[in-house]
Amino acid sequence: MAKAETSRFIDVLNGEVASPPPVWLMRQAGRYLPEYRELRAKAGSFLDLCYNPELAAEVTLQPIRRFGFDAAILFSDILVIPQALGQKLWFVQGEGPRLEPVADAARLSEIDALADDDVLSPILETVARVRAALPSGTGFIGFCGAPWTVATYMVAGRGTPDQGPAKALFAADPALFQQIIDRIVEASIRYLSAQAAGGVDAVQIFDSWAGSLDAPDFQRWSVEPTRRIVEGVRAAHPNLKIIGFPRGAGRLIPDYVRQTRVDAVGLETDIDRAFAASEIQSLVPVQGHFDPQLLRSGGPELEREAEAILEAFAGRPFIFNLGHGILPDTPIAHVERLLKTVRG
Repeated sequence: MAKAETSRFIDVLNGEVASPPPVWLMRQAGRYLPEYRELRAKAGSFLDLCYNPELAAEVTLQPIRRFGFDAAILFSDILVIPQALGQKLWFVQGEGPRLEPVADAARLSEIDALADDDVLSPILETVARVRAALPSGTGFIGFCGAPWTVATYMVAGRGTPDQGPAKALFAADPALFQQIIDRIVEASIRYLSAQAAGGVDAVQIFDSWAGSLDAPDFQRWSVEPTRRIVEGVRAAHPNLKIIGFPRGAGRLIPDYVRQTRVDAVGLETDIDRAFAASEIQSLVPVQGHFDPQLLRSGGPELEREAEAILEAFAGRPFIFNLGHGILPDTPIAHVERLLKTVRG
């Protein structure tokens, strides 16, 4: 399948320095956009929207049309993998995802060893639709959840403040927890490889709860599974760019980069900027780390902080982004102001 011309986004992932840097925002397709809210109402539910290729492709493209971001990111959810493995998934309005917990060997035995391709096929159709419709020069990002983060939801059946249920399980029965991780790893390799075959230029591995692990557990449950995914995907798609996002890992990120061999890494808002520039950006291109709260509040501080970030990461490969996802009540005018500041 023919791909768009190389984008500035991909150029930076290849190690080039761009000024101004390319910019996209995590969760750039979402509830802050009136056009998204209209399609979300039309779809009937969040999952129905994810699994409707026509609507999901339209949602992916909406922020590209409105803002001209340098990259589009596939509209989907990290929990499609457990659903494809046979775990029941649903969303509760205002509360988020729910799954039937997998907390013991008996429940794991009820989950499939391999992901059902038929469950994921609508998402891959979305990939093809977006690829065909993207403007030339706009990068296209696919994604999956990192095994540790996905496992926390699979075990607890929902998001938890401290990932306690997953920690309790790997402490009590590390072999069983390893089996859960292994299934997510294998499913993720196949899923990301299928996205690459469908036309994405890069993929991002979201480890949203990496910061909840201490150093030894981070090595076992975050770094090593991610390394296996990178290795497995590269075996089939050696030119695909892979971005890691171990949110909250802080000073553990340099070792994460070296061991996983990701092509770039996302930076959360709270990371020390001088450390990130000297110890991480010296290894790979970095992406981040503007505060979503500040984007929501706006004001003169928005411009000051954006300019400080641009200055801190100038001279090396850098992609401007947020430290996490854009908040639903963020004014569109603030996004426009941020883009104007970044692009000069």
